[in-house]
Amino acid sequence: MIPPELLRQARIENVAQSLREDIGDGDITARLIPADKHATGRVITRETATIAGREWVDEVFRQVDPAVELNWQVADGETVSPDQVLFTMQGSARSLLSSERAALNWLQSLSGVATACAGYAARVAHTGVRLLDTRKTLPGLRLAQKYAVTCGGCFNHRIGLWDAFLIKENHIAACGSIAQAIEAAHRIAPGKPVEVETENLDELEQALRAGADIIMLDEFSLEDMRTAVATTGGKAKLEASGGINADTLVPIAETGVDFISIGALTKDLKAVDLSMRLD
Repeated sequence: MIPPELLRQARIENVAQSLREDIGDGDITARLIPADKHATGRVITRETATIAGREWVDEVFRQVDPAVELNWQVADGETVSPDQVLFTMQGSARSLLSSERAALNWLQSLSGVATACAGYAARVAHTGVRLLDTRKTLPGLRLAQKYAVTCGGCFNHRIGLWDAFLIKENHIAACGSIAQAIEAAHRIAPGKPVEVETENLDELEQALRAGADIIMLDEFSLEDMRTAVATTGGKAKLEASGGINADTLVPIAETGVDFISIGALTKDLKAVDLSMRLD
């Protein structure tokens, strides 16, 4: 879970950067509108989607003009239908128009992540597996995207390189063995989760003997995954990984693994189609 204060700070910085790149030293087109012109408006979705990013939208308007009032009609994690109103707004016409692109960019991008995640999660709802994101996120948007993943019913893997161990092939080679790498991890940061990547059943056995908390099954066959589940017997959590897509997801989930990590949840982003309309 992302620490709330860490997420809040990231959101403020995310929005400030998006406004700097869009508004710069001032919205010259908005100056065409009288400064005292008041307006109302609404944002609608043009397609079915799962919503994520309300607080990023709120932050955009807060930073541009705290006097703008928003009235949300949906919550993060809610599924919406085409032409549904997501929120209404009122305030300075200049402020509404200057905020429009940044606000929509955040809402449609994060909702795109949540919508994709909801689709993946629905496919495996009949199993007990948890779908995990990865560190394959857009640079600078790690926490925002990981938040959106949870809105879509999936779960977060580690946030970065600091909050959990993930010992991969190159780490093992540099440490000398799986056992030596896991032993060093327990010594360096007692209590931090230790996950190790394995590429075959022999490495799985080594990781089990060394006391790994989570064992990643990297591109295992379905048969080997089922063997791994039987062999492990709950002594460690198992995570399937490697080139998993919508076609291979369900058979993998049905092997009985605990987790499936999918880079596509965040790196293959397709924004939701939204529209803002002034009344």
